[in-house]
Amino acid sequence: MPSSATSASSAAELVGIARRRPALPCGTRIIAIDGPSGSGKTTFAADVEAHLTGLTGLAGSTGDESPHAPAEVEVLHMDDLYPGWDGLAAAVPLLSSQVVEPLAHGRDASYRRYDWERGVYAERHEIPCTARWLVVEGVGCGAGVIRPRLSALAWLEADRETRMRRGLERDGEAYRPHWERWSRQEGAHFAREATRDHADLVLDTGQ
Repeated sequence: MPSSATSASSAAELVGIARRRPALPCGTRIIAIDGPSGSGKTTFAADVEAHLTGLTGLAGSTGDESPHAPAEVEVLHMDDLYPGWDGLAAAVPLLSSQVVEPLAHGRDASYRRYDWERGVYAERHEIPCTARWLVVEGVGCGAGVIRPRLSALAWLEADRETRMRRGLERDGEAYRPHWERWSRQEGAHFAREATRDHADLVLDTGQ
């Protein structure tokens, strides 16, 4: 992974890009962090959230937020939308219809978290249209149907060996067949969507 200083500066750069673009009519700006599994999207999303939380509510920092307003940052992990290991294709329209489009039309959004252990969708999570920022991370969040609503899109990448090592260190060797299965879906998805080509920021986390 890049150093914490490099990641923090990249997070600041991405937020800067988003801030120069118009918000959705409801006032929300959406930042998407896409890329193959094991590339560090979740870690980078945390850096972006930390940067936004540090900026939101600082006098003179934004011009479109109250100097004393609480941080209004929501984070959505695509892992909470995929309906299992074969669920990449299904999750993109869920993100669009349940979250992105309601916000784009000035309505509160909501989604149900997928419970991987039970194999069913569980509790509902609300994303109010009053949120100034929504950070979405995970494979598929930069798909073509989503991109017109984004304020910024980051693409993270690393070589396959590094990404696989990270994933198995986190999940265990028993998950290797699942990773291979998921990798095939990713390959087809990214070939179709050309997500990297549309990214505002490309970050190689394998260096």
